[in-house]
Amino acid sequence: MSHHIHPAPRTASARLRLLRRDDSGMSTVEYAIGTVAAAAFAAVLYAVVSGESIVTALTALVQRALSVTF
Repeated sequence: MSHHIHPAPRTASARLRLLRRDDSGMSTVEYAIGTVAAAAFAAVLYAVVSGESIVTALTALVQRALSVTF
């Protein structure tokens, strides 16, 4: 992976040549894909956890935990 800072190309064709051989933007794409995947997972997890049966089970669990005497 190349981390060289290139001077701004003066022509469109020079810019296209630079973009074809420069891979420094790949990590940005990887971060973007990871962010989208994490957001999708969070949405699915929220849908599952906010379902009525899960909320009822969690409420019962918390109430049972709070009613324990020490």
